[in-house]
Parts: sequence; structure tokens; C-alpha cells
Amino acid sequence: MKLAVVIPVLNEAPLLADCLTALEALRARGVVVIVVDGGSEDGSVAAAQDRADAVVSAPRGRAAQLNAGACHPLARAADVLLFLHADTRLPLRADEAIRLGMARGAVWGRFNVRIAGRHPLLSVVASMMNWRSCSTGIATGDQAMFVRRRVFQSVGGFPSQALMEDIELSARLRKLARPVCLRQRVTTSGRRWDEQGFWQTVWLMWRLRSAYARGVPAQKLATRYGYSPRAAAAVAIMAKAPVAGVAKTRLSGLLGPAGAARAQRGFILRTLDTARRASIGPVALQYDVGVYHRLFSLLSERCGVPCVAQVQGDLGRRMSAVTVDHFFPVGRATLIIVGTDCPVLTPAHFQAAADALIDNDAVFIPAEDGGYVLVGMRRAMPQVFERVDWSTPRTMAQTRERLSQIYARWVELPALWDVDMPADWMRWQTLQAQTSGQQKPAVTR
Repeated sequence: MKLAVVIPVLNEAPLLADCLTALEALRARGVVVIVVDGGSEDGSVAAAQDRADAVVSAPRGRAAQLNAGACHPLARAADVLLFLHADTRLPLRADEAIRLGMARGAVWGRFNVRIAGRHPLLSVVASMMNWRSCSTGIATGDQAMFVRRRVFQSVGGFPSQALMEDIELSARLRKLARPVCLRQRVTTSGRRWDEQGFWQTVWLMWRLRSAYARGVPAQKLATRYGYSPRAAAAVAIMAKAPVAGVAKTRLSGLLGPAGAARAQRGFILRTLDTARRASIGPVALQYDVGVYHRLFSLLSERCGVPCVAQVQGDLGRRMSAVTVDHFFPVGRATLIIVGTDCPVLTPAHFQAAADALIDNDAVFIPAEDGGYVLVGMRRAMPQVFERVDWSTPRTMAQTRERLSQIYARWVELPALWDVDMPADWMRWQTLQAQTSGQQKPAVTR
């Protein structure tokens, strides 16, 4: 069993150093340790450089960071993922305990917990947490949750929400199977009880869980209790099927029809991975109604990605239908729409777009060729997509005119570029070669 440990951090340098030191025995036995930093300013990254197998960055937020770690190539090579807080210490031979638990047929589980702190009743709190978890099948992050990687992917990873991401993931996993509750104890810090007061913390946590159980959205809870949640948005990816002779036809002269189709498949997977690592909201894939491909079935069945057929018509009509469907009924989260032709999109671009929608009706990332690679909306505005010459240098300019006509407030982020023509492909290959240290860009026929 290959095990990968994913640790999200934000300004946790002293705790992280101790945490990674405690994991050295596991690393010596082949366990991979991945640290995901959410923008620390205290030396957390430096503390992890020599003691972790990988250190990556992700948008701030535990769900976003955990999902980013689970997407790392080292994690993808693992059979089981273990999600560990920087202030939690695993028991001796935790890897062996997980292996034995999984050998009994489990697909996910957690450890019992012990809380290290000053108050004498912390042992009672820990006992209640362990009992409640076993009886309900719901685990918390303090209990060092672990899950088979393929199962984690099939339920869509951690949900994109400001709080209770561990509770929501447990609820999804519980629909597949109950967790294995290991008796070995992890030791987690009782600093929040010590710093904020024992009874105040107990009362706060009870209110949070009770409100969430009653259906209060995690975003509202985060705001109510003084957290600063990241902006949220649903993501719709408009994708053409990776079929030879249909996909990326303008690249066929350079790559051949089959090579162009492979390029399209790579762009779909890259865009999907980027959107999911951003963890700003649910991600769905909208495929061209004219051509289907088994890739969409695989993404739906194995990775939990909703795949929906687009309506017929030009690009404007299809995007208009996506926005109208999303915002009905009223009250849905903001929506971001992207294609698959911009491989330089990053999770930070998605987060910046979601942030922009807090104060604007729409947000765009223009394309260097006169179109745009991303559009986000806070409400349905089908007029924006009417009477536009798509895939021309006039696309963005005409879109601005439509926005002005309906008195919409919008913002444009720095422009990016698409891969449409052979020159774009070579530009992308050159960028990849520079990143990987290769000498020449590759052309695949």
C-alpha cells in the first residue's frame, strides 16, 4: 500500500517543523509527505523544504489546499491519502494501522483522537468526539482522515466551502461505506481551547455543528463567526470532444488529426484539474451535443465530474443557456465559464475571478486574439452573448458594447492567450520545455 500524507499550512512554521520531524520514520518506510502552503509569510515553506517530498502552493483555504495536494503527481501515485493537520501527531506505525484497516475491506477511515491541553476536561471532549464519530460515521480533520485515492476522486474531493469541509466529505463517503475507526490515537493540539477558553470553544463548536446540521450554508457560518471565507463560484467548462477530425482542426496540419485530438484531451484534463484545484465551487463539464466521447463517461464515473450536453447553436447561444440554467432558480452561486484552449490558466485566475464577482456583475479574462478565455457572472445576462461575432478579433469589443447597453458593471483581468493555431501550439510547447528544462519543444504527429 502506497500512502501519501497531505498537510495544509498557513503560517504554521514552528508547528510544521515539529510535525515533519515526527513523520521522518514514516518517510523512511516509503510514505510520501506533501505540504500545501496557502500563502504563509512566516517561513513555513522554508521549514518544509528539506523535510517533505513536495511543497506546493494553493489558494488559501483548507479545502483548496487539500485538493491541490491530492492532485500532486506524488499523491496520484499513492493508493491511500491521509489528510493531516500541522498541529496533529500520528501514532507510531500509523501506516501499518491504516494498511490493516484497509485490508478488512474499508475504503476510508480515521483515528481516535487525544487532545493535548491544559484543561482537565479535554479528555472528555476527545472521548465524546471519538464516540460520536463511530456512531454517526462522520469524521473530523483532527482525527487524521484517510481514504483510498480513487474513492476520494470519485466523490469530487473536498467540497469547496469555507467550513465543515471534513464533515461534508465524511457525509459523501458514508454513502459509499462506513469508516473504519482505528483505536490508535492521534494527538492534536488543544490550543484553541487554551487560548479562547474551554467552555467558550465547546459552545462555539456546538453552535457551528448544530447550525450546519440545520442546513445553514458554510459560507454564512464562516462570516457569522468572524472567519474570512474566500469567494465561491460554480465552474462550467465548455469542451469539444477529443475526436480526430473534429477537435482542434487548425492544429491538424502540424500534429495530424489524431495528434490534435490528443492535444484536446490534454487541454480538457488540464483545465478540469486547474478548476478543481482552485476549489471555489462545484465543477461541471459541458460537452458539445454533436459528438460524444468515452472520456466524458470516465470523468463522470471515476472522478465524479458532472458531464452535461450543451444545447445546439453558436457559442453565444450555448453559453447563454448555461447561465440561464444555472441561475434558475434564483439564489444560485456565481458562475464562471471557461473553455479548454487556455493552458496557462491557474487556480489563482479562478480565485481572482470569483473575488471580482463580489462587487461586479461580470468578470472577464480577455484573450490576446480579441476574444476572452474566461467569463464570470453574478446573475443571468443572456443579452451579453447576443449579436457577437465569435472567434474573431471583435468578440471582446462587441461584448463590452452589450454590457454597456444593459448597464452592467464588469471588470477585466490581465489578458491571457489561447492555443488555436500552430504558432500558439509552439508557444505552449516552448513554455513547457522551459518549465521542465528541456532543450526543444516537441511536435507530435
